[in-house]
Amino acid sequence: MSKVSISSKKPKLSFWQIWNMSFGFLGIQFGFALQNANVSRIFETLGASKDELPILWLAAPVTGLLVQPIIGYYSDRTWHHKWGRRRPFFAIGAILATIALFLMPNSSALWMAVIMLWVMDASINISMEPFRAYVGDMLPNEQRTSGFAMQVFFIGIGAVVASALPYIFTNWFSISNVANEGAIPDSVKWSFYMGGVAYFLAVMWTVFSTEEYPPDDIEKLKAENAKQGLWDGLLESFKGIFQMPRTMIQISAVQFFSWFALFAMWIYTTSAVTSHIYGTDDPTSAAYNEGADWVGICFAVYNGIAALVAFLLPVIAKHTSRRVTHLLALVCGAIGLISIYFITNPTMLLVSMIGVGIAWASILSMPYAMLSSILPVNKMGYYMGVFNFFIVIPQIIAAGVLGFLLKFFFGNVSVYALFIGGASMLIAAALCLIIEDNEEEIE
Repeated sequence: MSKVSISSKKPKLSFWQIWNMSFGFLGIQFGFALQNANVSRIFETLGASKDELPILWLAAPVTGLLVQPIIGYYSDRTWHHKWGRRRPFFAIGAILATIALFLMPNSSALWMAVIMLWVMDASINISMEPFRAYVGDMLPNEQRTSGFAMQVFFIGIGAVVASALPYIFTNWFSISNVANEGAIPDSVKWSFYMGGVAYFLAVMWTVFSTEEYPPDDIEKLKAENAKQGLWDGLLESFKGIFQMPRTMIQISAVQFFSWFALFAMWIYTTSAVTSHIYGTDDPTSAAYNEGADWVGICFAVYNGIAALVAFLLPVIAKHTSRRVTHLLALVCGAIGLISIYFITNPTMLLVSMIGVGIAWASILSMPYAMLSSILPVNKMGYYMGVFNFFIVIPQIIAAGVLGFLLKFFFGNVSVYALFIGGASMLIAAALCLIIEDNEEEIE
């Protein structure tokens, strides 16, 4: 790959170049999928009640709120002649996240598991945020929808395997999925160990198989960095929320309600399925752990659907528009979440997950494709980090609101949280109509 400045006209990259630069997301999603499918299970095993789950999950969005804009800001201002701009952050995050994935399932008390969630989520965010900016750095506008679709493909594949790992270890390798009270089952432990290895190897593949375009003026970048103190960098990162372009504000509103719905699903699907369909709230029972394993399969299905749909979305967007494509996908997701309330047969949950998977594919690609087309190239990482506020703020609000709503209005019946999530996703779909998208040269 020949090196050109990031502000000049970028050449189109080949399929395999886009493949290599996106491959690290396979590993990143191993980490997120294991977290999303198993953390509530771990918390309940260690003694957490249903109404406590959202607050305990607060670690995930808060670390994103703190880490991603800062990493985005500083990755814009990083350049190393060998490691480049974004790849140092990929590598550091991979090392830390791998360690956290090995430690998380060995938590012996609830407070330890909460601390490890903080560490694990912060480490994953260090790797993930620069990957979003990487597409904007490396691809011309007409290839960005395809570039984000490739990321979604790897996210889907990684999450399919990672989400299904406890089920696979239990049913294919006869590793126990039950344990004594207060202990994490061996099937979950081995899933996290495998996830740690996959995370490290996949991210390092991208680190060593890709190059980056240098900034226009490296000496000017070094001079600016020498003047920039840590506090100045932190302050500017958080000021960005008040300096967003108009289209970014519109997309952020859609993101807010989309991610409120997703967080409700990640927190409460295990509790909803085990109580609503399997009829138990006892984390030590065989029925509970069978239901929890089935949630992993459900999450694998929606991520598998996302991987399949990822390459269809650019085609639909080309013939309609990116905002209409996103609207339709979110409606599918809303129907999927709401339908869980009416299901009593575990197998039928897989039908619900089809709709969720379609929405997930679009949430991970269309907003970023629309956003990257209107952002200045020299602040791509910075604005992608600021954009993350509208992923983590709704999660923080969900953490504060969902437990209260369930406890005082819905009798701690977890399936209602998924119904609320579906309603939130419908609001996100309606808000797609206000987006003013720059759709020149969509491929």
